[in-house]
Amino acid sequence: MNHESGQAAVLDLEPGRSEFLQEVLAGLSSLPRTLPCKFFYDEAGAALFQRICELPEYYITRTELQILQTHGPEMAAHLGAGIALIGLGTGAGTKTRILLEQLRDPAVYVPVDISSGQLAQSTALFRQLFPSLEVLAVCADYLQPFPLPAAMRRATRRVVYFPGSTIGNFEPDLARDFLRRVALLSQAGGGLLIGVDLQKNHGVLERAYNDSQGVTAEFNLNLLARINRELHADFNLPAWQHRAIYNSAAGRIEMNLISARDQSVRLGERRFTFEAGERIITEFSCKYTPDGFAQLAQAAGFKLDKVWTDAESLFGVFYFTLPA
Repeated sequence: MNHESGQAAVLDLEPGRSEFLQEVLAGLSSLPRTLPCKFFYDEAGAALFQRICELPEYYITRTELQILQTHGPEMAAHLGAGIALIGLGTGAGTKTRILLEQLRDPAVYVPVDISSGQLAQSTALFRQLFPSLEVLAVCADYLQPFPLPAAMRRATRRVVYFPGSTIGNFEPDLARDFLRRVALLSQAGGGLLIGVDLQKNHGVLERAYNDSQGVTAEFNLNLLARINRELHADFNLPAWQHRAIYNSAAGRIEMNLISARDQSVRLGERRFTFEAGERIITEFSCKYTPDGFAQLAQAAGFKLDKVWTDAESLFGVFYFTLPA
């Protein structure tokens, strides 16, 4: 099914309500309780994340943009001419635009994202900005298999672009498994350009996920609002508090919703009880050393070609290749 927005046709494989319900029920039935972070990005959530990216505490987006702006020509040289660029979770496409402006004669751009509204808007924009470039958008959960649309032009190779350090949302074993699936998508001779948040002082990390304006808290609580609206649950939002902490042993930020009191929540025919202080984990964000991430990708079949970082080594953009 195609979703139309202006002139932007999107191959629509967005997860449906039944899948959303099943994953929420499974997460709330687990110990510790969890909610899947991929469902943050409804229309309101996507807008809130754009605000997060502009916050002074949230160094991730501006640092990655700086790396792309500084090293974009060198990245393009490593990726080569005539490639098919497959963007996973590229959102509004700000970083992808910088990359595409540097690439030499790309054959096709395939953005894949779970947020259909934002994807349609960015696709329409990219078709205006790059009128000679074929843009084939896919609205899908890229954690699951999805078909690639057939491009009009044969590419020299496939390069998957995965910005924003979203790879940190996976625990290491799951990250390795995901990278193996990316290797299958890239195919022999292909590549992976990926943003990775690096390990640093825990104070810098915790401030980034507990901003003073409360936008990240609003973003986190919006997940409960979405569950209420789309799955007809009865989460009482004022009875939940946002808290993100850095787990130094695991090397990751853990984003939580904390129950402010004893309470119960109805979801369909199920009722879940929570004690005061009990948490729901909504997101992990693992942080890596450059060597540690390179080893993880190598275990999935990739070979490190180049890594670019900022002056403070806050963030890294890695380029990996696959044997031909």
